[in-house]
Amino acid sequence: MFSNARTSQILLALASQPGERLTVREIMAVLQDRAFALLIVLLGLPNCLPMPPPIPLVCGLLLALVAVQIVFGREAPWLPRQLMNRSMARTDVERAVGRAIPVFRRLERISRPRMIFLDTPLAMRLMGAVILVLSLGLLFAPPFVGQIPLGLAVCLVGLGLVERDGFVVVGGLLVGSFGLTLSLGFVYAIFTGIDTLI
Repeated sequence: MFSNARTSQILLALASQPGERLTVREIMAVLQDRAFALLIVLLGLPNCLPMPPPIPLVCGLLLALVAVQIVFGREAPWLPRQLMNRSMARTDVERAVGRAIPVFRRLERISRPRMIFLDTPLAMRLMGAVILVLSLGLLFAPPFVGQIPLGLAVCLVGLGLVERDGFVVVGGLLVGSFGLTLSLGFVYAIFTGIDTLI
């Protein structure tokens, strides 16, 4: 059904699923054979908006789980049964997708298969390690807005993997380096504050 679909089309299909809530299992069924790359995009999406804790923490943990599986070369993502049965409000999915679609469509107009050496199994494992680092940055991101650069970075990397466009992946890595610097600065400020109090 989605073998030749662009990322924006798959996300729109996801947001138009029936029912008031979407389970993780239903989301995975929509993603089909591109589950890894699109799961990366989906876990980045909520963090592209100002979100209260614990959303960045939950997304970061799930992203880390996905990244570790990519590093070890799994062909399809595995998620615990309890997590597969968890659900989220369809309105939240619609809101995140609605904000992201205009950006994705602009990127899709200029994206095409480039630097396709990133499509090899070894390159995918290396990308898994990079995504793992970004996910750890999400765990320690400053609350409410500090996760936005990392969310954008994760989405760009995921989109680049779906579209097989290495330039988009590199763009995501550049944005991610800024987001990681922000998270490290936040952690450093916390530890400095604690040290001063002691």
